[in-house]
Amino acid sequence: MAALLMCTPVFANDVRLTSRDGAIQIEGTLLTYDGEFFRVETIYGPLTLDGEGVTCDGPGCPDLNAFVPNVRFSGTNRMAEVLIPALIHAFAARNDLSVTREVENDRKSTFVLGDKERLHARFELSSSTTAEGYADLITEESDIALVLREPRQSEVSLARSAAAGDLLKGRRARVVALDGVVAITAPGQPVRSISLEQLAAAFSGATERWSGLGGPDLPIVRHLPEPESGLMDAFEDRVLEPNERIISDGATHHELLQDLADAVAEDTFAIGLTTLSEIGNAVPLRIAGTCGFETNATLDALRAEDYPLTLPLMLYTPARRLPLIAREFLEFTQDPTADIVIRRAGFVDQAITQTRFDDQGDRLAHAISQAGPEVSLEDLQRMIEALRDRDRLSTTFRFTGGTRLDIQSEENIIRLARALETGAFNGRDLLLVGFSDGEGPAGSNLALSEKRAGTVLRLLKESAPDADFSRFTLSLAAFGEALPMACDDTEWGRAVNRRVEVWVK
Repeated sequence: MAALLMCTPVFANDVRLTSRDGAIQIEGTLLTYDGEFFRVETIYGPLTLDGEGVTCDGPGCPDLNAFVPNVRFSGTNRMAEVLIPALIHAFAARNDLSVTREVENDRKSTFVLGDKERLHARFELSSSTTAEGYADLITEESDIALVLREPRQSEVSLARSAAAGDLLKGRRARVVALDGVVAITAPGQPVRSISLEQLAAAFSGATERWSGLGGPDLPIVRHLPEPESGLMDAFEDRVLEPNERIISDGATHHELLQDLADAVAEDTFAIGLTTLSEIGNAVPLRIAGTCGFETNATLDALRAEDYPLTLPLMLYTPARRLPLIAREFLEFTQDPTADIVIRRAGFVDQAITQTRFDDQGDRLAHAISQAGPEVSLEDLQRMIEALRDRDRLSTTFRFTGGTRLDIQSEENIIRLARALETGAFNGRDLLLVGFSDGEGPAGSNLALSEKRAGTVLRLLKESAPDADFSRFTLSLAAFGEALPMACDDTEWGRAVNRRVEVWVK
């Protein structure tokens, strides 16, 4: 046995962790140390042990006194180059830390956080694409992915096979800010609205002339982001059919969205794909449905997810534990004080705002115009009576189907729960109002909308354990398909209509 031990090779990251009473020893290869916990690859698989409960021996043991956590961010340049640096600076200022930026190249830089006594952390940012962000997270080459879309099935499968956990389970995603995917034209272009089907045809290249979009019989000049960008990924996933694809022939791709907007604004017959934060002097098109309802990409529409192409900017985290300072940074991004930073960076924050009932005439007019045998005048009167003396909160909860919330709505649960815990709605009367799409029998839709409102109520109570529910009123109402936000003849229209709104007085 002694000879065997002598022949065992010793590597630079080999460690032996021993419990304080000496009863247990774990040997293996040190994977990470985050200042609190050791993560070690052993014959039993990866194990995580609390550093307070063990001593470390071996060449791989870190210097506990000199340890500085290195937090690696990787993903879309929309976040890596503007939003995350702004949030890092604000986070450091809040904690009385200085920030020094070390630039390695135009795609990679490190923000060093410290004070007069020591370094506290290194935040390493790699600017690339959403797809590369997920790839780096799965292969553990980054700690946090910066992404503009949910993971595709191929990425979910790859993460499972690589033992990186299930990307769809747990609170892996944090929505930091919002933006909107918009089609833009020059101010002189007569076409001012477009359906999603027309949008897909125009940008894929299937429709080549403005006459196919209701305009003059002239060629469409297409301007697109870079092919591998997260913006293009999000557009393809949410607008194009599975067998559709972007035909790049004849289109101009731009690395910078600012350049794209400038080119479109100068050409009456151009159309561009960009975000609401980067429209420049161009004009965004409204999204129209066949039933006549149109939606604008406004700040309130993005916060409420009423706009069909709302773009959540997300931080995707690994299944493993992150260092304490990384967890504190994630919590800071959800704090109301971060909303100011997000707005100044040119994005849409998720602050809870209110819209008066009297300012929602378009919605009510559309509901009346779309009412039929399933929605009676009595149903509409009952709904208006329940809502007329209330304001609608921007916080809205939408469902991917049944009673499962989408990612942005999961974050909305956390945000509203915190507001309830801090007393922001003390003395107020909040009404959770469930709605459905128009598919299926009206009675079943009414029951489903009530069930969704009940789901939101349950999740709010679970997420706000410190809230004093005696200081405010939280009740339910449901109106089925009585107040559609979009046309029901498309999947996105039905998805927009499946929701729970919050009305307050």
